[in-house]
Amino acid sequence: MAQPVQVPPTIVCHVVAVPYPGRGHVNPMMNLCKLLLSKNSQILVTFVVTEEWLGFIGSESKPDNIRFATIPNVIPSEESRANDFVTFLEAVMTKMEDPFEELLNRLHPPPTVIIYDTYLFWVVRLANPRNIPVASFWPMSASFFTVLKHYHLLRRNGHYPVNVSEDGEKRVDYIPGNSSIRLADFPLSDESWRSRRLLELALNVIPWVQKAQYLLFPTIYELEPQAIDALKAEFSIPIYTVGPAIPCFDNGRFDASKHGYFQWLDNHPSASVLYISQGSFLSVSNEQFDEIAAGVSESGVPFLWVQPRENGRLKELCGDKGLVLPWCDQLKVLQHPAIGGFWSHCGWNSTREGVLSGVPFLAFPIFMDQPLNGKFIVEEWKVGWRVKREVKEDTLIRKDEISSLIRKFMDLNGDEVMRKRSRELKLLCHTAIASGGSSETDITAFLSNILNVPN
Repeated sequence: MAQPVQVPPTIVCHVVAVPYPGRGHVNPMMNLCKLLLSKNSQILVTFVVTEEWLGFIGSESKPDNIRFATIPNVIPSEESRANDFVTFLEAVMTKMEDPFEELLNRLHPPPTVIIYDTYLFWVVRLANPRNIPVASFWPMSASFFTVLKHYHLLRRNGHYPVNVSEDGEKRVDYIPGNSSIRLADFPLSDESWRSRRLLELALNVIPWVQKAQYLLFPTIYELEPQAIDALKAEFSIPIYTVGPAIPCFDNGRFDASKHGYFQWLDNHPSASVLYISQGSFLSVSNEQFDEIAAGVSESGVPFLWVQPRENGRLKELCGDKGLVLPWCDQLKVLQHPAIGGFWSHCGWNSTREGVLSGVPFLAFPIFMDQPLNGKFIVEEWKVGWRVKREVKEDTLIRKDEISSLIRKFMDLNGDEVMRKRSRELKLLCHTAIASGGSSETDITAFLSNILNVPN
């Protein structure tokens, strides 16, 4: 049910937003909605989430013009999602459609436009017969989208499936919008049943984008110009780069004094602390986890490590040189002057936040789009180093190698080119989201389209 909200009499547009029920999808969709409202306060947003996700985010601050509407959970619990991602994705693609259709039939006022996560392709199937315009929101990089869209080229050229241990270092340069890519950096390219099924599900959503009216990317044109240009040449629908889709500014409402870890950061010199986050969902093997923890501890570098699960065990492994937390305000932490590096799984949200904050990366990708994001961090943008140098599968990186790498990485007299590039990309991002920048211009154009007013 939609939460009751007094609909202002001056509402000119009703945006229905439907994110995929995952942290890396819900957050950018919510931030996009907040960004649209910051441009026009006469918009009403109905943000559709599962009952579980309302419990996660229902108490978070949001503009008055955003109301929540809920549909039933697709599986019993979040833990099930982590344990069986294939089953969860299949459920999202099959069990959310009917309750969303019921909700759509009773929404008031009628939707002006539906912004849907690209994985929820059935939204297009429901909206088109009702003549409701839909905007497909792809919460990963445009470059990764082009890889999936042209995945058939891997099969045609005999590069799928990939034996990573033997052929991972080989490169291909025929994916439109991308420079050469190691075969190891392609998603879901092995022969396992899990990868084959996830790839099939991912590829099935791409044709539906052609039936949408808009395509939105939470990226900045200047970060991915080749991919954006390639897609604009292939698609007849408007494509907009809506910026990092992260809450860049909070008008002074954030109170750091309420979070003790900021006081801890305040007591450390500039660029001396390594921030570590492997994401909120996927993880490494227990053996690799222990080696990373031991390597971090032995490096002697101060660290702030966010680990949603098993953080008690992690504290025992790491000692007292740093902080271990189940959660933090990541963007604010990355923007703190004490942070000198970001050990990241290279999820697209984290990648955008690190680039926007001007922080160099230690790239440790795990799955899906993360290896390709890591490739951009290291090879294209040159704002980070790879932790895992070899592409062989199941290679265990030992603590000695990790501790040595961290010490060299955090040495301020080390790779000055990388740190200079990080500062340059930070400026590029802030220019893009400022007045007259590429992202700000695209958001204005998208709003003008859905409001049917001239630019």
